[in-house]
Amino acid sequence: MKISDPIKIAYRSLTSSKLRFLLTVLGVVIGVAAVIMVMAIGASAQKLVLSQVENVGSNLVVVLPGASEEKGPPAGALGIVTTTFKNDDLKALRAKRNVPHLLAVSGYVSGSATIESPMQSFEASFQGVSPAMAEVEDIAVAVGRFFFSEEESSLARVVVLGASRAKDLFPNRDPIGEIITIKNSPFKVIGVLEERGSAAFSNPDTLIYVPLDTAQKILLGINYLNFARGKVDAPENIERTMADMTLLLRKQHDLEEGEESDFSIRSTKAALGLLTNITDVLKYFLIAIASISLLVGGIGIMNSMLISISERIREIGLRKAVGARPEHIITQFLIESSFITLIGGCIGVIFGVCIAYVVALIIPHLGYDWQFYVPLSSVIIGFSVSLLIGIVFGLYPALRASKVSPMESLRYE
Repeated sequence: MKISDPIKIAYRSLTSSKLRFLLTVLGVVIGVAAVIMVMAIGASAQKLVLSQVENVGSNLVVVLPGASEEKGPPAGALGIVTTTFKNDDLKALRAKRNVPHLLAVSGYVSGSATIESPMQSFEASFQGVSPAMAEVEDIAVAVGRFFFSEEESSLARVVVLGASRAKDLFPNRDPIGEIITIKNSPFKVIGVLEERGSAAFSNPDTLIYVPLDTAQKILLGINYLNFARGKVDAPENIERTMADMTLLLRKQHDLEEGEESDFSIRSTKAALGLLTNITDVLKYFLIAIASISLLVGGIGIMNSMLISISERIREIGLRKAVGARPEHIITQFLIESSFITLIGGCIGVIFGVCIAYVVALIIPHLGYDWQFYVPLSSVIIGFSVSLLIGIVFGLYPALRASKVSPMESLRYE
């Protein structure tokens, strides 16, 4: 028997009932396409999330008020307002003798209010920051300038606008020198930042930046910080810097040895590792769910092959009568089930890639820097799993066919 004979027999058998063949293939197509789509979109989403953090900087450390477990979320992430982190702590962190590898550090407070310009009025977010924020976040000013230290200490009423916020407040007009009001207090526009895009799940282009002390005392009426962000001189000094900051802040807060810290210090480098682990778990969970459709396709293959056996009992018996052994019958039916999954796998990969591409075309219009990315592993896994499904779910019908008795099959009507 030639190697091509079982393939020819498989083709004739499967195409003898075209509708059943197409429906069986469709089940595999849907399963493979779902796996490819989920893996491709999951990989792109993971790249987006990680790039959001990387855009902030991989050599940054963040101080958050409130205690937390090492791998748990800080108190602020749970909506708990903690007022233990003060401006004096920020001043201590700025002293080079205390934290020698910290290049710059900025405090942050946030709020929202009605913002008015001579041309527009709407509700928007503002952020109180230190002059060092420009160095910490590596931001560039497109026109005008950023705050001076003297303006922070003197409670100057000046603002720097994010790129898109400047266009919202002053369409077709230079905003430098113009006056806007925040909570009915007048502020002079002294600068507009270059467009940065979204970063760390927020869009700095839509923010309005106010000197830290001004935001605390005039706009918010608070004497504490929401958080602080510092820039370390080199990635290898991050752990040492975090240790120095911990010792310093514990001393600032008069904490005894063994007493729990009332603050948390995190690095963006550690956050990247944690986010990678979390997104991997989510990605593989979604892949597992998508794989269920492949199992449904496998059940469809088994059902189709069992129906095929009942229709081909006379053919099986005749082949056995002329010398075909059980392994020949098993091979024949496994070739047929694999043929179904091969065709379904090819079409499914194409459909999955096309869907991922369409998603990559749509999401950037929603304001996200989404990249079209299909991992080679997704294609390999899609093909491999589909072929495995074909063999596994084709094995039982093949074994059943191999046990057909030639005498009984020749009497079968």
